Amino acid sequence: MNVEILRVFNNNVVLARPAQGDEVVLTGRGLGFQARPGQAVDESKVVRVFAPVDGRDVDHLGQLVAAVPPEHVKLAVVALESAGLSEVADSSPSLVVTLSDHLSFAIKRVRENIRLDYPLETEVGHLFPTELKQAQQVLAAVNEASDVRLPDSEAVAIALHLVNVGFTTGDLSYTYKLTGILQQLLEVVGQTYGRNLDNSFISVARFITHLRYLFVRIQSGKQLAGEASAVGEAIRTSQPEAYRCAERVAALLELRLDTTVTPDETAYLALHIARVVSDPRT
Repeated sequence: MNVEILRVFNNNVVLARPAQGDEVVLTGRGLGFQARPGQAVDESKVVRVFAPVDGRDVDHLGQLVAAVPPEHVKLAVVALESAGLSEVADSSPSLVVTLSDHLSFAIKRVRENIRLDYPLETEVGHLFPTELKQAQQVLAAVNEASDVRLPDSEAVAIALHLVNVGFTTGDLSYTYKLTGILQQLLEVVGQTYGRNLDNSFISVARFITHLRYLFVRIQSGKQLAGEASAVGEAIRTSQPEAYRCAERVAALLELRLDTTVTPDETAYLALHIARVVSDPRT
């Protein structure tokens, strides 16, 4: 089967298109090394195929895959399989990518002795007991396969990744609407800081991913909503400019989606905005 390279993200990740089929992201050691668009893929090097679902942006998916170390992608896949979630992983490539990205940051935090508490453990355990149990199994598999041990609290974040998969719908009309809103939100942040936010930068790509998950939570009525959580207050205090920008983003979301954005969601928006504008390339 002839598979043509469309874009090279790095030495190990390419965007490709089979002779009969849709665009996919392919990974494998050396797959993109000295490769050029138009060339045929060396299929002997292909380790994993990521096929976007529900009309999702395949280029954005490729950018996220390319930003995560291959060993952490493998770690996420192995952990999901160990927890009996192979079918979920196969049907949701975005879960594999975002979970890989999360694990990569979590491992880095442990190695640098940085502690991050998740204030939503009680809520997650109450609202999503099945996903939390699955997440605990995923975490156990990660710790068994990794050279570092992630804290038990990471199960909360992993559970939220699993919850987001369950909320995803195939309503393309909603997706199209959200695409326009996404662009508008990026313009608001860019104009606030006098920056041009290039979505090829991984900090911007992660912000887009966060916004997509926020849209899903808004649509399903499952926004993050703690009672003046400690994390939210800490973000509000430590990142006042980013928080003011997040309030503008939240106000626009409320206008466009006819909803109310919770204080906790606004705080996490601020955290991502601060990460975006701290990127020296933006």
